Amino acid sequence: MGEPSLTADGGGAPAAKNAVPAAPVPAWRWWATRIALAVVVVGALVGGARYWVWSFHHESTDDAFIDCHVVNVSSRVAGRVHQVLVADNQVVAAGDTLVELDPADFRARLDEAEASRDEARGKLSQAHAQLAVAEASEAQADADTVAARADASLAAADLARYHATTSGAVSRQAVDTASTAAARSAAQVEVKVKARAAAAAQVQLARAHIETAQAAVETASATVEQVRLQLSYTTIHAKEDGRVTNKDVMEGDWVQVGQTLIALVPSQVWVTANFKETQLRYMRPGQPVTIHVDAYDRDFRGRVDSIEAGSGAFFSLLPPENATGNYVKVVQRVPVKIVFEEAVGDVLLGPGMSVEPVVQVR
Repeated sequence: MGEPSLTADGGGAPAAKNAVPAAPVPAWRWWATRIALAVVVVGALVGGARYWVWSFHHESTDDAFIDCHVVNVSSRVAGRVHQVLVADNQVVAAGDTLVELDPADFRARLDEAEASRDEARGKLSQAHAQLAVAEASEAQADADTVAARADASLAAADLARYHATTSGAVSRQAVDTASTAAARSAAQVEVKVKARAAAAAQVQLARAHIETAQAAVETASATVEQVRLQLSYTTIHAKEDGRVTNKDVMEGDWVQVGQTLIALVPSQVWVTANFKETQLRYMRPGQPVTIHVDAYDRDFRGRVDSIEAGSGAFFSLLPPENATGNYVKVVQRVPVKIVFEEAVGDVLLGPGMSVEPVVQVR
């Protein structure tokens, strides 16, 4: 008889009669497992090598957004809103009317200013007429002066002839009369000379009045133009093409000077990408960029336009003060402007939308 089988622990208990021996692993499965592991390892190595090569030639960041120059439409005069002619997100062209203010007050001011200008023009015409009268008086004074001097010369000549005659040829009375006439004529010359000076002074005064009236006309005309401009400001136009955004005005609102009513987002946009400063070593303007827009899951072609001369933190509202307290070095972000090299078509791109640019730096 054979020896009884032993248990695994070395005891003498007999083994189970129905125990099935373990089946050997097939050779093909052993080789398939090792081949699969080899493929995975080789794939990981190849993928890692390709990613290393790719990262050596490219720089990317997810801290990037669509940016543009938003045009804030504001009122240049204070007034009540009469009509709002655009709706939210409406596309407008340059020159389109956006908002109209009530023009009644400005039209009344314009009528008043035009009346003041007409009054000033009337005073100017009156001043010109006074100048003509003064110049005529000056001319008359000149003529009177010439006549007075002629009379004075004649009287002086008569007196000289009387004195030159022999004694007894003329009476003493005639000599006294001639002497009186000569003195009166000389006095008249003095009077006429002074009258001419007064007339000349009146001419100068009239010319001064004309200059004053002309200045008043110019001031009144400037006031008219100013009020006319204010009246034109009651109609607010779009300065460029864009899409109405952040509309904050309704009919009946009272708006102040400089109050922002509407924001216009133009169609020309770009990307502001905040790269780490360590990523800028080989980055240069003109390098090609692939721009992935998250909202549409699409890629667009672009290029690096410029690199800002300073970190974003330095130009923030509260820049860091590194000269105080404990200093901890943090990698800074530098804004890079990236422009689109192709038309975006019917895709709506607005400021603040997330993108992921990839710059080919080598």
